[in-house]
Amino acid sequence: MARRTGSYVVCVSNRGYRASLVVRRIYRALSDPDGERHGLVRVIDESGEDYLFPADLFVSIEVPRKVVTAFSGAR
Repeated sequence: MARRTGSYVVCVSNRGYRASLVVRRIYRALSDPDGERHGLVRVIDESGEDYLFPADLFVSIEVPRKVVTAFSGAR
């Protein structure tokens, strides 16, 4: 699952990570080529920190620019 800085994923399962991930929530994904080689994706989780999680817990999505702006806190 290729990631570029500023891409987004939706959590489809939080198995093993209930405290860190919420199913159906959208998360920002960060680029991490080493993690990707191992089937992992780096996301900013509920704590506000970025961590590696199994990629099969997420589905990559495209969001409109207006949504990206809203997520970034810019007005």
